Amino acid sequence: MKVNRRSFMKGTAVAAAGVAAPSFFTRNAWAADFVNNPGDAKSVTFGFNVPQTGAYADEGADELRAYKLAVKHLNGEGDGGMLNTMKPLSLKGNGILGKKVEFVTGDTQTKSDAARSSAKRMIEKDGALMITGGSSSGVAIAVQNLCQESGVIFMAGLTHSNDTTGKDKKRYGFRHFFNAYMSGAALGPVLKDEMGTDRRAYHLTADYTWGWTQEESIKNTTEALGWETVATVKTPVGAGDFSQYITPVLNSGADVLILNHYGKDMINSLTQAVQFGLRDKQVNGKQFEIIVPLFSRLMAQGAGDNIKGILGSTNWNWALQDAGSQAFVKSFGQEYGFPPSQAAHTCYVQTLLYANACEMAGTFYPPEVIKSLEGFEFDGMGNGKTLYRAEDHQCFKDVLVVRGNQNPSSQFDLLEIVKEVPVEQVTYDAAIFGGELGPYKV
Repeated sequence: MKVNRRSFMKGTAVAAAGVAAPSFFTRNAWAADFVNNPGDAKSVTFGFNVPQTGAYADEGADELRAYKLAVKHLNGEGDGGMLNTMKPLSLKGNGILGKKVEFVTGDTQTKSDAARSSAKRMIEKDGALMITGGSSSGVAIAVQNLCQESGVIFMAGLTHSNDTTGKDKKRYGFRHFFNAYMSGAALGPVLKDEMGTDRRAYHLTADYTWGWTQEESIKNTTEALGWETVATVKTPVGAGDFSQYITPVLNSGADVLILNHYGKDMINSLTQAVQFGLRDKQVNGKQFEIIVPLFSRLMAQGAGDNIKGILGSTNWNWALQDAGSQAFVKSFGQEYGFPPSQAAHTCYVQTLLYANACEMAGTFYPPEVIKSLEGFEFDGMGNGKTLYRAEDHQCFKDVLVVRGNQNPSSQFDLLEIVKEVPVEQVTYDAAIFGGELGPYKV
């Protein structure tokens, strides 16, 4: 093989230049090749897509409060909140990679089509670099699919369906919130201790992906305890009046009603169940019980005295005493005059986690940001040590079993922490729910 002097010298010069080039040139060689690349712009835009109307609007309002607070902290305003407690931390309080954070908002209406349309507008018209939000798993899955197609990272808000990081998981989607399987695993031992192993359960279930997987997970848990499932009845989201679904429970022979409802639906179904006198009944020689597997303070506030003594699970509670929780509660309280909900907490954390991943990667290029989040272990954000599992993009952390407080000290002291369930008890094999993450580059 003949090589003349000229081609040899040219080849060695190119090779030498490649070796000598500063790393940031080679590292960002692909940086122009992604959606809404901020380039030399002085700011980046986030899309906050929350239910401002519909059955989950209360959660959406608190999510938006948290998002706005997160932007303040990222831009170096306010007291910094969890930027003072997060470990490890790459953020510097001067935006992200020196760029100021701005945002646009949308209304999901707690409807998948509306949420997808809103997210699409944010990406295509507003230049959103990252989409986050939602208080419905149906919404989360729809928007996550869109973001995967668009090459834009989605940091899910409040979504509890197993499917979000199971059969519907996506490379561009990440969930900090826990799921239905974890609720069942956390609640099982407490239900056994407090209600025994000989129970007959009746499920009322929100008729969409979250309700289906919560019903399945809680049913699997209770049947493993020895409970019998009397009936599983689907109810439409936003039904308002649940009396037609509650009436049959009275003559079913069930001694436990499990409400797989959330938001205003849970408030309404629980209130109506209590009005029907279910909690005062004796059935099968036992006191009739109601369980709300997924609880929130906002729901408890809406349901009033009806939640007293009722068991459920939650992702986080403002009464936790760790440094991260206290820092967030202090910042949120100073900003808005009341403590944050679990929806606010998870959305605030998701925003910081995305920003920190960009800072770690040294770029906004999604595949590199994704790799920074996959397998990321962190602490100081309110749930103890937490892992963003690489295989399915699900966060693993301790889970709280809570009970409606019998003697609240304030209008916000509504959920009593019964047990902080260690992460080991709620961890599962990523393969059990199926699904494929898909490619890094789309």
